[in-house]
Amino acid sequence: MQPFSGKTVWITGASSGIGEALVKSFAKRGCRIVLTARREQELLRVQKEAGLTNETSLVLPLDLYHTEGMAHSIAKINEKFGAIDILVCNAGIAQRFSVVESTMEVNRQVMELNFFSVIALVKTVLPGMLEKKSGRIVVISSVMGKIGMPGSSMYCASKHALQGFFDALRAEVYKDTVGVTVICPGYIKTNVSINAVTAEGGAHGKMDKGQEKGMAPEKCAEGILYAIAKGKDEFMIGGKELLAVTFSRLFPSLFLRVIKRVAPTRH
Repeated sequence: MQPFSGKTVWITGASSGIGEALVKSFAKRGCRIVLTARREQELLRVQKEAGLTNETSLVLPLDLYHTEGMAHSIAKINEKFGAIDILVCNAGIAQRFSVVESTMEVNRQVMELNFFSVIALVKTVLPGMLEKKSGRIVVISSVMGKIGMPGSSMYCASKHALQGFFDALRAEVYKDTVGVTVICPGYIKTNVSINAVTAEGGAHGKMDKGQEKGMAPEKCAEGILYAIAKGKDEFMIGGKELLAVTFSRLFPSLFLRVIKRVAPTRH
């Protein structure tokens, strides 16, 4: 995938899971990479394991709940590497609680990270891409951006919101040759269920069965790079769980009856 060589790629949620795997995949293609997450020590670990140096990468810790620091971050990146070629919005959080259990505080927490922080980041990066009339914005959504599942109401809502926003953005910027790719993973073997927020605001602390049997994040990352290289608008990746999207489109009434019988994820 030669198109990536020499490109500057900014990846959020780069300290674990899909984000970590993406760092390593882009690094193998000769990219200059900006690694962002809250945990600086984990970012440094990923930087080292990916074979990156301080010349070819920038460790940029950032708490995406606090969007006011984004402009300063852009200035740091521009000073070191110049323009950003690819922005990968990967940071996010899942949930494990029902609607009736939820508090508005935790609901807003999920939406703030999964949706509003992404929009704030895109609005910070987009002007530079429009000015040079090139670049690609990649957002990691989910299969749950297409369907609703019990016990994941706000997570589903945030991913549905991403779908709508980026479909609209794509239509706005295509004449400026800025691309938008929405990635919809199914079950990927990461810590997403372990880190999922509960109704009380704590961590779920358990690996769900779907994640345990999911696709390796390294394989997922390679699929995502394929989608970016091909300039795809949307790309679904995972296992047989992806069939749920097709099922919901072809047989919506039957799908809704099935979903009503699915117990919220608790294990």
